[in-house]
Amino acid sequence: MVEARKRCAFFTLGCKVNQYDTEGLAEAFQKQGYEIVDFNSEADVYCINTCTVTHVADKKSRQAIRRAKRRNPKSIVVAIGCYAQVAPKVISSIPEVDVIVGTQGRAGIVDLVEQALTGEQELPLISVSPNTPRALFEEMPISCPIKRVRGFVKIQDGCNEFCAYCKVPYARGPSRSRKPGNIIEEVKRLVDSGVQEIVLTGVHIGAYGKDLSLQDDKIIPDLSWLLGKIHAIPGIGRIRLSSIEPLDIDECLINKIKELPKMALHFHIPLQSGDDKILEGMGRQYRTGDYRRIIQKIRTVIPEIAVTTDVMVGFPGESEENFINSYEFVKSLEFSGMHVFKFSRRPGTRAFHMKHQVNSKILNSRSKRMRQLAISLESEFCRALVGKNEEVLAEEFEPEKRMVTGIGSRYIRIRTPGEESLVGSLIPVKITEHYQAAVFAKRVLPHEEGFRIRN
Repeated sequence: MVEARKRCAFFTLGCKVNQYDTEGLAEAFQKQGYEIVDFNSEADVYCINTCTVTHVADKKSRQAIRRAKRRNPKSIVVAIGCYAQVAPKVISSIPEVDVIVGTQGRAGIVDLVEQALTGEQELPLISVSPNTPRALFEEMPISCPIKRVRGFVKIQDGCNEFCAYCKVPYARGPSRSRKPGNIIEEVKRLVDSGVQEIVLTGVHIGAYGKDLSLQDDKIIPDLSWLLGKIHAIPGIGRIRLSSIEPLDIDECLINKIKELPKMALHFHIPLQSGDDKILEGMGRQYRTGDYRRIIQKIRTVIPEIAVTTDVMVGFPGESEENFINSYEFVKSLEFSGMHVFKFSRRPGTRAFHMKHQVNSKILNSRSKRMRQLAISLESEFCRALVGKNEEVLAEEFEPEKRMVTGIGSRYIRIRTPGEESLVGSLIPVKITEHYQAAVFAKRVLPHEEGFRIRN
């Protein structure tokens, strides 16, 4: 009889960096003969890629660990990632967990799981190393993404900023860049596998290259330089940046994105607060005037660009006046989308000990008001798109309506008539109508008169 393959399932919490890491982990298991199955099915190994950006993320990580063991009490349950890095003792107290791995040394995860499966060692097995100032970028390369449509490529890890509210530097360690050659090779593999959109991700991608040495052509690689190299790869369809800090956006980067036609018309630039007093308390290195000038510069050079952002409400000391300032500042910048977060008091951060913590009732009220503004801004942006051209990356097929749905260059979800064969393709369309944030388009040919996304 043929021995059944061991099955491994993954559950990912948090950001795009975690999504990338999960795909790298899945590939490591596949190379050792494991079958990757859905998290809701029975598996021999369950890997929970944890997040610790908020207390809710911590809670969801613990819940996922317990849920996995209930599905198969004989399985090996692995907690890996940011929460595992900063709270290994807390996680080790959860009876259902068998293996704990932090944000470094993940390449050895399969060996640890194999050890746990033997039943010969006391569990949980813990592999959590302290972050060091000279930590190197850990390679977990991806040959082909699971869904084969959009490919995340991590170019950088870690952060040196230590904002008052954030645990990420403690979980991910210092900023470190991936070697350009490894990035280029991974992008080539993804493109060769049929991936149409490459999303460059990292914890602080604007810091890319600052820790690298001179290349053969005597150039110190930075993000602008890297974009040019990736854009030159034959067959690439579209390139998108994930979140980038405002002070990392200079004229060189703006002009580079303007001149590269395959760059998505989208910036995601965290604001966090539209009030200068709160920005100072957060330890952010810019003020509202700086942020506004950056946005204005981008829109002057690339008028068709879409800008999304992150905004936090309820940071310690935020008065109603501070909140209104933030609300009005956000409103004035007409973002196309906005992620609204409630401040989460994280042990180990400076904000944890700050006075004048905002009570939960006010926190919830401000979050609701800011989210309503976010919905209004996105709806208005979608309305303004009607009549304009877009290029949609088809991701899903709706057979009952003969429609495909996907993300446009400006990071708006668009529906257009089409068959399942279009999934994975970049489709030229013209926006015809919208209902709030629901956008509909008709397909056009790229050579039709007037079809042009960029000016």
